Amino acid sequence: MRAPNAFATAIYLSFLAATVPAKAQIPLTEGIQIGLSTDNVSITAGFSGADLTIFGSLENPDPFVARQGRYDVIVVLEGPPKPVVVRRKDRVLGVWVNLDSETFENVPMSYSVATTRPLQDITEPNSYKQLSLGASNLYMQPADAGDSPATIEEFTAALRERKSATGLYSENVGGVQFLSQNLFRATVRLAPNVPVGTHKARAFLFKSGLFIKESSAQLEIRKSGFEQSIFRVAHNYSFLYGVFAISLAMLTGWLGRLIFRRD
Repeated sequence: MRAPNAFATAIYLSFLAATVPAKAQIPLTEGIQIGLSTDNVSITAGFSGADLTIFGSLENPDPFVARQGRYDVIVVLEGPPKPVVVRRKDRVLGVWVNLDSETFENVPMSYSVATTRPLQDITEPNSYKQLSLGASNLYMQPADAGDSPATIEEFTAALRERKSATGLYSENVGGVQFLSQNLFRATVRLAPNVPVGTHKARAFLFKSGLFIKESSAQLEIRKSGFEQSIFRVAHNYSFLYGVFAISLAMLTGWLGRLIFRRD
């Protein structure tokens, strides 16, 4: 009766020997992680812009792929979303007036991008559209979906152009640099007029042009000092702040008239 048991045991051990190496040969999934040196940034009235450094690492990178430089990383710092109204001005009887307007919902107030290489060299345009990655691929949701596609496209282009002109939407090609096969550093730009609020840092990993994985972290940007007090009062007590601002303007005009009036 022992022979069948010994035969069964031999078969079981042979099965284990065949399956264990197979499991060991399964490659580990590649991933990406990022970390911020600080969770919040304080700005004052004299803030003239800055560069924010974000560090990250690749998880389980393929050494052969890394040596060939076929890993690419795109890092985005996306500002808080808010509604935005875009207006179109035209001359009427010699006076510039607002004629048409379009409202967009949940528009990132700022959008800074850092890449290892130019975007066109990393992956296909369709990949960026699917990931909504890059200022030109952000979906601007119109409040009135019934407007004509041509009108929405026109105002969307104007919105992107205005954001780029003010430095709120920027791109830093070469802003992501690998320090080793799995460590990298990204530099994204904070515009002088960067909005306060919760910003989201996102890192996208590409391998030979294919999207692999994404990682994210949050950053709080806030005003500090006297500017923060004014900002808090203006938002929490908007009516009283408006009355005070108008009164101050009237008082300033009255004093200026007294000082500079001619006898």
